Amino acid sequence: MLPHPFSLAWHPLCSTGCVAKSAKKILLVEDNNEVRELLALFMKRLGYKVFEAATGLEAIDLASTVQPNLIMMDLRLPEMNGAEATARLKANPSTRDIPLLVITAYAAGIDTRRALHAGAAEILHKPLDLTKLPIVLRRYLSA
Repeated sequence: MLPHPFSLAWHPLCSTGCVAKSAKKILLVEDNNEVRELLALFMKRLGYKVFEAATGLEAIDLASTVQPNLIMMDLRLPEMNGAEATARLKANPSTRDIPLLVITAYAAGIDTRRALHAGAAEILHKPLDLTKLPIVLRRYLSA
């Protein structure tokens, strides 16, 4: 029987344990419930505390309240797209220094450029490579 793909035993980078030493907080902004739930579960299994938002407006409110250590933002969101939410978060003194990673299924486009121009640190393309995601997360959360 194969291990569940989100179990720590399955993940090649977690053979010695992936629990974060001080549960860093990640705000995951994704409107697709299934994608958001799977990514949240994966990151929780890596030892992170994950907060979830389905819209750009929710993300702005939650980021101000929670003060996460990292934000992962989808670009295609209802109410307010991810590029606009990124711009607002980066313009707010209480959230501007939080690293923000854009997650998108689109290779390039105006929203991707707007998010980078607003201050997004990196673009991650869907489908996300779950063997590389822990490395990316550690790069931004290892402070």
